[in-house]
Amino acid sequence: MSRPSHAAKEVERALRHAESQGWKVVAGGGHCWGKMYCPYNDADCRCGEFCITSIWSTPKNPGNFARQLKRIVSNCTRGPVIEISAAGEEK
Repeated sequence: MSRPSHAAKEVERALRHAESQGWKVVAGGGHCWGKMYCPYNDADCRCGEFCITSIWSTPKNPGNFARQLKRIVSNCTRGPVIEISAAGEEK
């Protein structure tokens, strides 16, 4: 079963980016639209601080929030799950 789309298109693009890197996105309810889980879920990874990230339903600035989500995925201490070559192909 696929998850529902986020109302903010910028945030939805960031969530798709996270999913392409192996992160699991689970929809919830209320102020927290859902949560994003690191594929490694390692206690040594930033002391587990960023292994689970909340996704807000109505962020104050969707563009800034989307950049924040992408930054969390990109700065994962374990690196990306899927590497992309310079030609844009998966390795």
